[in-house]
Amino acid sequence: MKVLLTGATGYIGKRLLPVLIEAGHEIVCVVRDVNRFHLPGLDPQKVQVIEADLLDKNSLDKIPKDIDGAYYLVHSMSSTSDYESQESESAINFRNAINDTQAKHVVYLGGIINESNLSDHLSSRKNVELELGKGQYHFTALRAAIIIGSGSASFEIIRDLVEKLPVMVTPKWLNTKCQPIGVTDVISFLSQTLFNHNTYDKNYDIGGPDILTYKEMLLTFADVRNLKRKIFIVPVMTPRLSSYWLYFVTSTSYRLAVALVDSMKIEVICRNDDLNQMLKIQTLSYRQMLAKAFSKIESNTIVSSWIDAYASSGIGSSISDNIQVPFHGCFIDKRKQTFNNLDECINKIWSIGGKNGWYYGNCLWRLRGFIDKMVGGVGLKRGRTNKNSLRSGDALDFWRVLYANKQEGRLILFAEMKLPGEAWLEFKIKDNILIQTATFRPRGIAGRLYWYSVYPFHGLIFNGLIKKLV
Repeated sequence: MKVLLTGATGYIGKRLLPVLIEAGHEIVCVVRDVNRFHLPGLDPQKVQVIEADLLDKNSLDKIPKDIDGAYYLVHSMSSTSDYESQESESAINFRNAINDTQAKHVVYLGGIINESNLSDHLSSRKNVELELGKGQYHFTALRAAIIIGSGSASFEIIRDLVEKLPVMVTPKWLNTKCQPIGVTDVISFLSQTLFNHNTYDKNYDIGGPDILTYKEMLLTFADVRNLKRKIFIVPVMTPRLSSYWLYFVTSTSYRLAVALVDSMKIEVICRNDDLNQMLKIQTLSYRQMLAKAFSKIESNTIVSSWIDAYASSGIGSSISDNIQVPFHGCFIDKRKQTFNNLDECINKIWSIGGKNGWYYGNCLWRLRGFIDKMVGGVGLKRGRTNKNSLRSGDALDFWRVLYANKQEGRLILFAEMKLPGEAWLEFKIKDNILIQTATFRPRGIAGRLYWYSVYPFHGLIFNGLIKKLV
């Protein structure tokens, strides 16, 4: 069967793609930026990639007319404050585009919406489901609570809270109940639902066997990690304070923190396990989800991570918008150093950031990350998904990877911290010389003042960095 996969570069899409290929399907991946799409270990003969934006109706004309089914796995929750109208428009455009094909089944992954008083986030999920359900095809909606797996937003937020805070003074929504589900189970439900006639024109709640409060989830996580943690719940935290608390302690963006806090006041519990019974899927317990996630982390085999989505920064620009490093009207700091061992130098470059740090002046890098977080930026908490490899589109602390070619010995990073301008950091191997170039394109007088104020620190940090790399 020929299957359309939206969100192919997203957290779920990256994991679902190889499963669909293994099932024998021919896949058409819809992505907003082809530079972010990678096919490690997959047969390129079974995958077609088209660049389209669900908010641009004309771009959806590229969707092949002979597709048999489709997955809708996209959202705009933390990329804009007006995500509800954007999500609705995207769903309508998608529905109209699929109506012009021969597709007979569409599967959507949304959120559990069983309460009458929903958050903006869950209301938007419900509206998307309603719009997609109006199409001239069979439609199935799978509704999940929080998804637990290596690299998932929920897992990383829980991990940040538990591993960083021995004592937590928390808002009262930690007493709210939810029913988490493991990411591997989500993939099983998605893959087995497509073209299953018994699921046509229905919606299902999917979840694991455990119903827990968020407090119980945090304490169970601590127990699994052999950490002693104390949690005190106070009723005085307003939603705004709760959002700030989540934003500063974890790697989440502020917009995502606001949406999550708003939703965490709502119980997300499955109505039944009808789909589990139908598909004979035995879901993982919460402890099993955590164990599986840490096995992936420890073996450095994380397939996808939420931090690599543009939603982790709130910046909607694509790689192609920034990959050409400018020089007109820019401030440039270029340094060169010879090296003796090519492989060692390249491996150091490709291991930069995250837990490895920046090799020189790490306290200053952390200070810059803290300042960025204080003014609403991403800070350094995102780290990196894989400690040894980098690909276009990956998040790297407060940078985004624009170009990464290890054989060529060239890496280009684009700054996603809050700046009065735009910044790039490039590493390039030529002969036996490492060329390190920091480029800043200022925005007005504020940008120029910023550059001159940090220039003395650049001289120290960038000179020390290149010496450590060689």
